[in-house]
Amino acid sequence: MPIFHSRWTTVAGLRTHDRFCTASPGLPVVLVHGLAVSHRYLLPTARALVGRHPVLVPDMPGFGRSDKPPVAWDVTRHADHLGAWLDTLGLGPVCLAGHSFGAEVVARLAADRPALVAGLVLAGPTTDPVARSRSGLIRRFLVDMLVEAPAQAPMIARDAMRAGLWRVLATVGHSVRNRIEDDLARLPVRPLVLGGELDPIAPLRWRASVTSATGGVAVTIPRAAHNVMTTSGRRSADAIAGFLSMGTRAAVPDRSVISPVVPRP
Repeated sequence: MPIFHSRWTTVAGLRTHDRFCTASPGLPVVLVHGLAVSHRYLLPTARALVGRHPVLVPDMPGFGRSDKPPVAWDVTRHADHLGAWLDTLGLGPVCLAGHSFGAEVVARLAADRPALVAGLVLAGPTTDPVARSRSGLIRRFLVDMLVEAPAQAPMIARDAMRAGLWRVLATVGHSVRNRIEDDLARLPVRPLVLGGELDPIAPLRWRASVTSATGGVAVTIPRAAHNVMTTSGRRSADAIAGFLSMGTRAAVPDRSVISPVVPRP
């Protein structure tokens, strides 16, 4: 079992926690969690990546063990903080691998600061335009609970309580107000678009639109739902490592022939 160490790094006055295992050579992979949760649910994928890549799993401010700002941050503030955290640690370029709301954050950071990015993974990216409302996204989360592995529930509940219900709901609002399409049009590299076969939050149709809009590579994990990086850590890690072995920076698509993301009825 690989050993992940904890540390706290002060960035812009906030103590930011991460778990890391950087003994392996290769491109560092930074796994970025979604809303309501923390680094903990990404550890199955992180552990499976060790031996192939250095791995870092931060807690975004407001979540997990990191400091809690008095307001819930939007995508821009999280992306700026993540970039500043990488600068403080002297990291970059790296592979940014974001799940759910974390995919929105890494897409914004990649678009704003392309020099930090050598690889990009958008796993279960939110928010599908068909459900781009607070009620629509919450309904999809509730449906996802019906197809997720029940063993995750206590961990997710603890993380959500630690963050605070008000912060979780406010972050849902930030997510649905963010147009990830605008950042997809500015990505410096082709992404891996990863998701579960059963995911109702970022369904296959939406992920196919993201893949088409970015010239990316799509991987769908059978029998997995939204939390694919928790329940299918080995398969997610294999997909990420295989994708990175292909190389991504030299293969930016010709955006003059890429169709925009268009929601379907």
